[in-house]
Amino acid sequence: MELLFMLLYFVIIGLVIEFSVSILNMTGLDSKISRFQVISMLTGTGFTTEESNSIIDHPVRRKIGAFLILFGAFSLAVIISSISNMLANNLRILELTFAIFVLIVLVILSRIPRVKKYFKDKLHTEMEEHYDIWEHPMKEVLFLDEDDIVSEVIITEDSDLVGKKTREIVTREEDINLLFVKRGKIKIRKEIGKETLHEGDQLFLYGNKKEIEVKFKRELKHMKKG
Repeated sequence: MELLFMLLYFVIIGLVIEFSVSILNMTGLDSKISRFQVISMLTGTGFTTEESNSIIDHPVRRKIGAFLILFGAFSLAVIISSISNMLANNLRILELTFAIFVLIVLVILSRIPRVKKYFKDKLHTEMEEHYDIWEHPMKEVLFLDEDDIVSEVIITEDSDLVGKKTREIVTREEDINLLFVKRGKIKIRKEIGKETLHEGDQLFLYGNKKEIEVKFKRELKHMKKG
């Protein structure tokens, strides 16, 4: 019976993972990223990858993450307690079986396209109604598509851009926008077109990926080497 209890509880954990992955999918997160991050939060592993920012920067995903962290801590306590004491004589198999049944139903429902679309639209509407625009992920705010990126370019000592005005570098004809220039701890936004670039300046750009890569090929190549 003790082994059956443990098996049933692991089934519950597996179903919680699958259901959480489905919910994160509804918020627009990729399945592979969702699964890795769900397991990371549930086990308390704490991988600090760039992908984890997609959870932290999204208010709805943060709530799901908080639940997973708490559920993971509780599950660890239950597993340790089960192995140590085998929970005496009261294993509550019936209650665990019912919990598994409920979770299976939730997982199946979350995979139905119509249900998935409904909750995806619902979550998107909630984001628009209850959260300010600065709380939304950058990708949603800037309406990034496959060809758009937000990129950082560092001006090196041997760069041809040193001494040039920013308006000479990024023109209106190009699908590139200069968001701001970071010089040390200072962020320059006001009258940015008149700014002369110095060695070590960081340009934060938004626009077409190919155009940015072509225009700043030398600087980006140097950054990759560094």
